Amino acid sequence: MARKTRLMHEVEEKHGRTLERLLPEMVNEYGLSDTATRLGVSKATLGYWLLKLGINVRRVALAPGETLEVKRVSR
Repeated sequence: MARKTRLMHEVEEKHGRTLERLLPEMVNEYGLSDTATRLGVSKATLGYWLLKLGINVRRVALAPGETLEVKRVSR
């Protein structure tokens, strides 16, 4: 597990969830820029947190009629 900064702990306390759970959900729902704004951090800080926590962000283009399925792997 990555060592978390004071600001990371503050955001976790404010939202009542770990960043490992919070960030993927918010990025999927709001996108990178809006997630950073909602958390009160810069886009660079959000990008650093994602990298530090090992959270991968992928962009996928789907043609009409195509779908995407995301599966969680228990660790």
